[in-house]
Amino acid sequence: MTDFLLELRSEEIPARMQDRAREDLAKLFAAELAKAGLAATELVTYATPRRLALIARGLPLETAAVSEETKGPKASAPPQALEGFLRKTGLTREQLVERDGVLFAVVEREGRATTGVLAEAIPAIIRAFPWPKAMRWGGASTTMESLRWVRPLQGIVALLGEEIVPVEIAGITSGAATVGHRFHHPGIITIGSADDYVEKLRACHVIVDQAERRQIIALGATMAARKAGLELVQDEGLLTENAGLTEWPVPLLGRFDASFLSVPPEVIQLTARVNQKYFVCRDAGGALADAFVCTANIDAVDGGEKIVEGNRKVLAARLSDAKFFYETDLKVPLEAQAEKLDRIVFHEKLGTVADKVERVAKLARWLIEEGVIKPLPFRGGVGGGAVPASEGQIAEPPHPNPSPEGEGLKEELANLAHRAALLCKADLVTGMVGEFPELQGLMCGYYAAAQGEDPRVAAAIRDHYKPVGQGDDVPTDPVTVAVSLADKLDTLVAFFYADMPPTGSKDPFALRRASLGILELLVKNDLRLSLWEWISRGLAGLTRQKCWKGMPDDAFAVHQAGIQVAFANLPAFFADRLKVQQREAGVRHDLIDAVFALGGEDDLVRLLARVHALQKFIGTADGTNLLAGYKRAANILKKEGVPSSPSPLRGEGRGEGLPQAPSPDTAPLPDPLPASGEREKVSLSYTPEPAETALATALDSAEPAATAAIAREDFEAAMAALASLRAPIDTFFETVIVNDPAPEKRTARLALLDRVRAAVHNVADFSRIEG
Repeated sequence: MTDFLLELRSEEIPARMQDRAREDLAKLFAAELAKAGLAATELVTYATPRRLALIARGLPLETAAVSEETKGPKASAPPQALEGFLRKTGLTREQLVERDGVLFAVVEREGRATTGVLAEAIPAIIRAFPWPKAMRWGGASTTMESLRWVRPLQGIVALLGEEIVPVEIAGITSGAATVGHRFHHPGIITIGSADDYVEKLRACHVIVDQAERRQIIALGATMAARKAGLELVQDEGLLTENAGLTEWPVPLLGRFDASFLSVPPEVIQLTARVNQKYFVCRDAGGALADAFVCTANIDAVDGGEKIVEGNRKVLAARLSDAKFFYETDLKVPLEAQAEKLDRIVFHEKLGTVADKVERVAKLARWLIEEGVIKPLPFRGGVGGGAVPASEGQIAEPPHPNPSPEGEGLKEELANLAHRAALLCKADLVTGMVGEFPELQGLMCGYYAAAQGEDPRVAAAIRDHYKPVGQGDDVPTDPVTVAVSLADKLDTLVAFFYADMPPTGSKDPFALRRASLGILELLVKNDLRLSLWEWISRGLAGLTRQKCWKGMPDDAFAVHQAGIQVAFANLPAFFADRLKVQQREAGVRHDLIDAVFALGGEDDLVRLLARVHALQKFIGTADGTNLLAGYKRAANILKKEGVPSSPSPLRGEGRGEGLPQAPSPDTAPLPDPLPASGEREKVSLSYTPEPAETALATALDSAEPAATAAIAREDFEAAMAALASLRAPIDTFFETVIVNDPAPEKRTARLALLDRVRAAVHNVADFSRIEG
């Protein structure tokens, strides 16, 4: 057993492609070896800006001899069948082996030298390599058959043990020679074997292990910042990118002009990160400091002074541009910027951004005026005012004091939400957001604060895109919640109205993310919002913009069709998103289905409370046993053709509870069961068994208790009421014969079981629960 080294050296490989390239190299190499029946005990891959390397440990020097057997026709088969089999295998009749009247072609293949296998595998790997972007180069690039690589390929090292594996592709011949660091050791290095590859390159100022380079940068940058009395702002993505840009990383700390700190800190950090790949630092108070950390690819003799100075000048130019954009944007009132939104098309079917802003503003006002979003309770502070902010910063919004003038406070918040919504997209036409689209919303919030808008308006503008993904902060201030929720609700309604829902893995308008953001806002803030109502409100905004007196009939028909599509598809889409969210949160899918099956529930907060109470109940012994008793009762009723009681929410029977044709073995019921709601009033013509009486008594107590608990939305109490049925149901099935030969007993006992089923269905459709 020996080790194999493969190095593919080229011009600079983009940092963003290196991790995926290492994975692809290992996958392709393993697949090529598997074709020859070889497998390495371990595959290790490395990537630097100039090389992609793989070490395969524990390879045999040759493949094992194998015997390949192919089954053929019967010995008595017609000559044509035999001739076809012989042509396929390339053998003669005498070379075939007969067993049990069947012919077999047995071919003994000798083992191959691993060197030969690798010599064939390496060119195949190079030609099949799936770079996201690749190029052709040189004179051969005029033909489509020429080699494609991420950057021009310059050299190949292929060593099995100490033996060179002969490979030639596109005029490049394999060998044992590579090069070291571009500046520290530009000369040729001869690699002895895979064992000394990493250390020989290290001696020539190349650290091939990307994880080690990351660690050097992380530690060096942190220590450089601490030495200056600062704290490094951690950034994993930037750390990986710097590791992919260097072969001998040296973190260096520099300073920039403190006057640039008048620009919002996010702008400085984004400028340093995106344009220059620099880390930024904070001071002891947590504020952004006038310092940066760059990563050099050279160990400079002057300690990096000239490198730092050069990088400082470049960063200063970038920050000067950012400061110019910021100060220029501040000179234009947001209202004037917002007037330009009618020049930006939101979508060709949905009008301009100005149209969207108008719809969002009306929807945000409605959310507060209708009491969906209520003022937060007073949290302290003199007068409930905002926390003071330094110049250029956004103050946290004040939390209003409780006031007897509730309607006045509601109107105030509605006006603030309307104002924030009208201005929230104004930064889309600013120079700063044109340069850094990632800052939209955030910059508008800064501009609003600097121009004297109410702190609650500025905060709502800043955060109205939130939450943008899992783990993101969820707004809680009423004005912010109103604008954020209205923006996402309008987006969903508008694109479903235009019949452009997500399909498969495609979601170009991020509608799935918007729906999850809505769910986070509703749950976090305990908002009682009717699904049907907000769809109607959203469509009303589109109707105001799309319809006019005397509009053509065909245009009105298109509008009506859009409304129908939204009502038909959006609730199902939203329900599906809710199921996905809850499954990811650890809620069992069958419990979600059990609550959804009730139908008619469009208050998502109430629906989720029911789901969580059900999950907690089913996890108890009472819940498990009640489920078993319910399923036994439901199966008997189903077999006897007893229809399910109407859903208390939907007002109609469930599909699984519809009457079924009686089995030939089952005698028909002498009389139909009484209608739902009257079954408990059946007067018995016989003396019931004690277990019957006990179950009826338990139902008389549990049914109203569960119904009352559901009415006050105390679903745990409703579950507790159902739990009281567990013991009477168990005793009933143990001691009572449901299908008694006497028709009157049989009818009464089926009615009793139907009461059990109906009581359980008040909480959830237990037939959907597994177990």
